[in-house]
Amino acid sequence: MSVYNNDIELVQAVIAARGQSWNAIDAESVARMRAQNKFKTGLDIAKYTADIMRADMDAYDADSSKYTQSLGCWHGFIGQQKMISIKKHFGGSTERRYLYLSGWMVAALRSDFGPLPDQSMHEKTSVPALIEELYTFLRQADARELGGLFRELDAAREAGDQAKQAEIQDKIDNHQTHVVPIIADIDAGFGNEEATYLLAKKMIEAGACCLQIENQVADEKQCGHQDGKVTVPHADFHAKLRALRYAFLELGVDNGVIVARTDSLGAGLTKEIAVVKEPGDAGDIYNSFLDVEEIAVEDMNQGDVVFNKNGKLVRPKRLPSGLYQFRKGTGEDRCVFDCIGALNAGADLLWIETEKPHVGQIGGMVNRVREVIPNAKLVYNNSPSFNWTLNFRQQVFDAWSEEGKDVSAYIRADLMNAEYDDTELATEADNRIRTFQADAARDAGIFHHLITLPTYHTAALSTDNLAKEYFGEQGMLGYVAGVQRKEIRQGIACVKHQNMAGSDMGDDHKEYFAGENALKASGKDNTMNQFS
Repeated sequence: MSVYNNDIELVQAVIAARGQSWNAIDAESVARMRAQNKFKTGLDIAKYTADIMRADMDAYDADSSKYTQSLGCWHGFIGQQKMISIKKHFGGSTERRYLYLSGWMVAALRSDFGPLPDQSMHEKTSVPALIEELYTFLRQADARELGGLFRELDAAREAGDQAKQAEIQDKIDNHQTHVVPIIADIDAGFGNEEATYLLAKKMIEAGACCLQIENQVADEKQCGHQDGKVTVPHADFHAKLRALRYAFLELGVDNGVIVARTDSLGAGLTKEIAVVKEPGDAGDIYNSFLDVEEIAVEDMNQGDVVFNKNGKLVRPKRLPSGLYQFRKGTGEDRCVFDCIGALNAGADLLWIETEKPHVGQIGGMVNRVREVIPNAKLVYNNSPSFNWTLNFRQQVFDAWSEEGKDVSAYIRADLMNAEYDDTELATEADNRIRTFQADAARDAGIFHHLITLPTYHTAALSTDNLAKEYFGEQGMLGYVAGVQRKEIRQGIACVKHQNMAGSDMGDDHKEYFAGENALKASGKDNTMNQFS
């Protein structure tokens, strides 16, 4: 017996046990509502998606071509549309496709203060609220898709088409949910380790199976691609990693995933000199990267901070801001040190924030980490903050120069110029961009590729194009040709926006509740029928 039919029988037994007063309740309608509400709580979602992510991590360890991907989103509708599109274009499967929740986009688009920079100034509650919103929309996508299958099943029954009934029954029983893992950005924890733990619980309860945290100072946090980043000693960061793990375990999400991000490559500052308990410990190594000068006691000034380094008195260079600076050129060494320490402290995945997308640079650091921890793997930000076109054209230019190939037709500093778009160099650069994710998964240990802010940019671009046409000479044709006709031709579900908002599901429920007395919206006068 199918799962669906078994649920019907179980509900029938419950109804029968309640006696005549429940006779008006239809068991199949209840079974349909239950199927459309597979996940009852955010913790159900977190446990389910954590298992998916763990299985994907194991699959990647066995075969690096099985890397995973996600796109950042700032609204539930955006996330829903991504998963609907993926199911449409990839055989109904969302396998190895996730969602990314970007702190940058929460700050820029979801704060009550209005648009904010990525500095953890937005309300921390807006992050779990967005997780809950994303999963509300994904669950609605399930309900809508199953509702369509139920209507097809009813039509097949009315037509007496048993083969069609069996086909649709199989689709119902084997329905793949739109609910996928979300990698959620908790910034630098929004405070101390207790604040990190409390926020983590809210995010997990909302459905997050994976939390990403960075090693910056919480109250000095900057976007990873801007200047002025300040890191914390490892003891401070590892306390927050443990806070995340305790939150997962307390809530019963034993497979919860932690991504430890290091911003050390671009962070030349620290707020603290690390505590050293014994020579060679993590604090001692952290301090070894500081830019210091050897001094004598009599050379000390009032208020100087000094410490013993290998038997010598040294003074770290302190800026007017009170921050200490690291020696230039130590970024990669600090990243490797950060990564090894984070994995040993319980992180599952790494994130190295870089200034450019370069497989060799990333792979060089990951290979050093893997000398210590062989299965180390990364989440990598395929960031819109990079000028991908210019970076890869310059990478090709440099490679060709090293090979002795003639590059005299190109000006390296001007390679973004549209005049180069149809050149051999531009074609090779585009090929490298196209294969970047597969190449980096194979050669740089990247398990998960994400784009942090894609829908921020697509919304801006599409709105610009629509406004240009609609308010220009094209008028209404600007919308019809540029939007609606393309929606129809490409089978975009939201062309039927009433259906997407739940109108048909509401009609189903009205029929369950009121029977033939139901006043439904989907009659012949519904203009959405024009898109059938």
